[in-house]
Amino acid sequence: MHQNDKGAPNQLGTERIKKLLIEYSVPAIVAMSVTSIYNIIDSIFIGQGVGPMAIAGLAITFPFMNLGAAFGSLVGAGASTMVSIYLGRKDRDGAIRILGNAFVMNLTVGLTFAISMLLFLDPILRLFGASDQTLPYARSFMQIILAGNVFNHMFIGLNNIIRASGYPKKAMLMSLLTVGVNLALAPIFIFIFHWGIRGAATATVVAQITGCCWVLTHYINPKNYIHFRKGYFALKKKIIGDIFSIGMSPFLLNLCSCVIVIIMNKSFMSYGGDMAVGAFGITNRILMLFIMVVFGFNMAMQPIAGYNFGAKLYDRMLHVYKLTVIAGTTTTTIGFIIAQLIPHSIARAFTSNPQLIDIAAHALRINMAIFPIVGFQIVTSSFFQSVGMAKTAIFLSLLRQVLVMIPALFILPRLFGLYGIWAAGPTSDLIASIITFAVLQMQMQKIKRNR
Repeated sequence: MHQNDKGAPNQLGTERIKKLLIEYSVPAIVAMSVTSIYNIIDSIFIGQGVGPMAIAGLAITFPFMNLGAAFGSLVGAGASTMVSIYLGRKDRDGAIRILGNAFVMNLTVGLTFAISMLLFLDPILRLFGASDQTLPYARSFMQIILAGNVFNHMFIGLNNIIRASGYPKKAMLMSLLTVGVNLALAPIFIFIFHWGIRGAATATVVAQITGCCWVLTHYINPKNYIHFRKGYFALKKKIIGDIFSIGMSPFLLNLCSCVIVIIMNKSFMSYGGDMAVGAFGITNRILMLFIMVVFGFNMAMQPIAGYNFGAKLYDRMLHVYKLTVIAGTTTTTIGFIIAQLIPHSIARAFTSNPQLIDIAAHALRINMAIFPIVGFQIVTSSFFQSVGMAKTAIFLSLLRQVLVMIPALFILPRLFGLYGIWAAGPTSDLIASIITFAVLQMQMQKIKRNR
């Protein structure tokens, strides 16, 4: 491997941190935000081309998406972090063995999840809050999405490792390819072929298969620093344990998101009906756009922090964390300003239904009321995951979603009705951020003692 190879991982321990963060974050942010923008445009296609009940039906599928992402991140996030740490230790063989194990695990988990969910699809959708009006839309969408689930697991998991092993631009291009295919096919399938919500799902699966094929061609090429190697696919107990221990934090985060969305959908049905569920679908798409940008910064921070932690370059590790907090907080502050200034204009893009527009605009303002501090909480949790501090990362992941959010969702609606459901998010963000700051102070003292 050549030191001057911009795709090689050695630069993670030598190049200026600010330059590295920009080099890694731009591709990651483009990939994450473009994916989120696609989700927004897809919802607009569905809302304008199928109707407001289709948007509500799409919102019912969000727990499925969170659950699928949970199992995907259990392998993908854990494996990519371990690859970064092993590369920091100059253990190339170890990193390749992790790649082989991640491939087998993604295949197994992806197929198992899809088959299990398809067998009990209708009862699960009812559990997630589907009504008689929204169930047909949710069922039609998820049947196709689950059929292609293994390709999505494989693409996301292995693409994370491409980024972690020193190829951020290539990882970005692969994500852009899937979004481009999706955006090109969705309007054709929905408006020309008149496949409705099934058209949106079909476009998504075709895009995932395309991306998966390209990712696999990267690892088949022996010229790439981390690639498939015969004899490295046998599952190893220690590797599985390491991947799961680090991946457990994002797994639990997504799993808790799934539970929370289920509770929210049921609460919305009780206090506001299908229109409130549809408004949540719109609000969630906008909120996730900015969160995905923060995740992009996190994805850039992860290989840099992980490599320098493995190399015991703690000053560099802390430097990238501080820069990422600044970038994440700036992003969520921009989201806050936009949501407060033009919520009705945002809602009108998704639907022409006046009732749905008013509910969604009101929800946007409340949901993003203290959004500026959310960036800090997300980045800090990801930082501890990036340096292998699994227990701290798991605690911070569970903090907002379980320890604060779930009680808030049971208490606040009883006191304030529909307003209380919208207020549960910002209330949880505030409490979680305060506790996260306290945990950060304690852990930083430990890190400084090891320097």
